[in-house]
Amino acid sequence: MKKLAKKLNKYIDHTLLKPEASLNDIRNLCQEALEHDFASVCVNSYFVKECNEILKDSDVKVCTVVGFPLGASTSETKVAEISQALSDGATEIDMVLNISAFKSSDYDYVINDMKKCKAAVGDKVLKVILETSLLNDKEIKKACELAKEAKVDFVKTSTGFNGGGATVHHIKIMKAAVGNDMCIKASGGVKTRQDAIDMIVVGADRIGTSGGVQIVKGEANERPY
Repeated sequence: MKKLAKKLNKYIDHTLLKPEASLNDIRNLCQEALEHDFASVCVNSYFVKECNEILKDSDVKVCTVVGFPLGASTSETKVAEISQALSDGATEIDMVLNISAFKSSDYDYVINDMKKCKAAVGDKVLKVILETSLLNDKEIKKACELAKEAKVDFVKTSTGFNGGGATVHHIKIMKAAVGNDMCIKASGGVKTRQDAIDMIVVGADRIGTSGGVQIVKGEANERPY
């Protein structure tokens, strides 16, 4: 088996995006991230300030989502979300591709949407969620090529909210499309330690999951994301 470039915990974006998440749930998420030294927590923007306060003296990053989960908000709306998130302390942004524009073959809009978001993010990290469950293999490759042209930092598989998550097959397509020029995040449906390792071996640089604790302990993650 291919050796991991770093410890498994540092691949994990410890995630809680369900709409009913409470402030106490988020505080527990942050404490778990500190205990296991995860790469980041990934939360809805309402919680960014709280997470930043809890994690400010650690190297656990604060990630939030933009245009989530449909991607169909305007570029201006996404940029406004990014600006507020950065002001509140986010250091990574996971933005949803405009899937409607992409399916309409309006590739100029898709590229410009990503470029505007990257400009707003600046030197922070921008990940673009492709929602691979809604795309065929050819479309996944094309979306990766557009993201590469827009010079974003990561392509990411899924929101976990639209009928499917990451697969090894999808990661292979994404890796072939972006090579070593961009990073890849596998998210949604990563249930076990072996699932995570399988994704990493074929090209994933991050794993987005609500079951990070279970995965690093070698237990099954029964949560949906």
